[in-house]
Amino acid sequence: MSHPEPLHPVPLEQTRERVIAELCRGFAQEHIDAEQLQTRLDEAQRAATVAELRALVADLPAVQAPAPAVSAGTQLAHPSQVSPQQTIVAVMAGASRKGAWTPSRQLNVIAVMGGAELDFREALMPPGITELNVFAWMGGVEVLVPPGVRVEMNGIALMGGFEEHLRTVEPPPPDAPVLRIGGFVLMGGVEVSVRHPGETARDARQRHRELRRSQKEQRRLGGDW
Repeated sequence: MSHPEPLHPVPLEQTRERVIAELCRGFAQEHIDAEQLQTRLDEAQRAATVAELRALVADLPAVQAPAPAVSAGTQLAHPSQVSPQQTIVAVMAGASRKGAWTPSRQLNVIAVMGGAELDFREALMPPGITELNVFAWMGGVEVLVPPGVRVEMNGIALMGGFEEHLRTVEPPPPDAPVLRIGGFVLMGGVEVSVRHPGETARDARQRHRELRRSQKEQRRLGGDW
């Protein structure tokens, strides 16, 4: 009796995450330009096979091997590059940090009737723990992190909230950098979302739905054996 060939969605998604990380490293090392990066990221999201994904980084030999002490999808800054403290202020206005930047060991964010966006997806994260202290009054802070960062959140909110969305199916590795978020929010909020570089909120929701359906189907097929 023949059995249907089992599906392998998890290796495909793991390969997709590795390829996206390699493309970002290739861009950071100037092996590809911004237009090529965006094109390849779009193709990586649409790829349906491992072979299609590997073809996107086949011409990037310098970034095939992951850098030492770097968690999947995350680049670590050398300790000498990390400043001890930084303050970001958004008062009746907006402030943002995105792209290739290096967060300080302690980040203080003040949002008063304004908003701040912190995008860590292409950042050089400090090794170990990064403290993010938030004070938001009638304001908000949006935080975007890649799957390779562990998030710890423990803040106080009055008429507001600290919310975490779209956690990854697999937890970050044990050596992953930690982003520890705390502070005080009054009539405002802090929202944390996990996304790949270049991925929109809609893309992330669709990716999670597809991955969960694939894993459910894989468990069903495994039970038929």
